[in-house]
Amino acid sequence: MRKKSYKKEKFAERIQNEVNSILRYELNDKRLTFVSVTKVELSADFSQAEIYWDSFDREKRGDCKAALEAVSPKIRSLLAAKLAVRHTPSLEFLYDSQYEDEGTISAILANEKKEGKFNPDQE
Repeated sequence: MRKKSYKKEKFAERIQNEVNSILRYELNDKRLTFVSVTKVELSADFSQAEIYWDSFDREKRGDCKAALEAVSPKIRSLLAAKLAVRHTPSLEFLYDSQYEDEGTISAILANEKKEGKFNPDQE
């Protein structure tokens, strides 16, 4: 099992905070109003960053994705200025379906419990 790199975790956290800040205060695209970065995963050599995002408005997810793809180079440029590192990672924005998945699992478990197939209190 690989050890987690403290440096990598801190850099990913810093990217997450900076991208959230850029989305909130430096971009004027109304489609990005409710977009929030939930997680950042860096490649081993820090050259690529997968940025997971979510939107509070499900109906506008497609618009949010298109807006993120359109402003991705600008976000990378602003990020480069804020991070002040030699090489800024390339950015890939991916939708984070974690919260929807949790809702689906909860609904399945509730249905199973209602039908008597699942009892979380039993060990």
